[in-house]
Amino acid sequence: MKLGNIIGKVVLSKSVPQLKGARYLLVSPFTQEQYQDFPSDKISRQPSLVVYDDIGGGRGDKIGYIAGREAASPFDPPIPIDAINGAIIDEIFYTPVSK
Repeated sequence: MKLGNIIGKVVLSKSVPQLKGARYLLVSPFTQEQYQDFPSDKISRQPSLVVYDDIGGGRGDKIGYIAGREAASPFDPPIPIDAINGAIIDEIFYTPVSK
């Protein structure tokens, strides 16, 4: 699971029937600095991604998302999504490893 900030939403004119009733969110993945500065609304320089959401995330929320083939696993048969929202994050406790 990876973490990211919801920075917007995606609107579709057509969708796969199995995905009706959910939303697509535009998510900016966390950088290492954002873990230390939580909650941070900074947008990372990493490419943003579209995440399927059926648990109610909204703009400004921090989420845990699953990306890759595992994102389609909850659906039968597998459907065309690359990332799914798995959690809405309230708080992070982060202690960097000292070298």
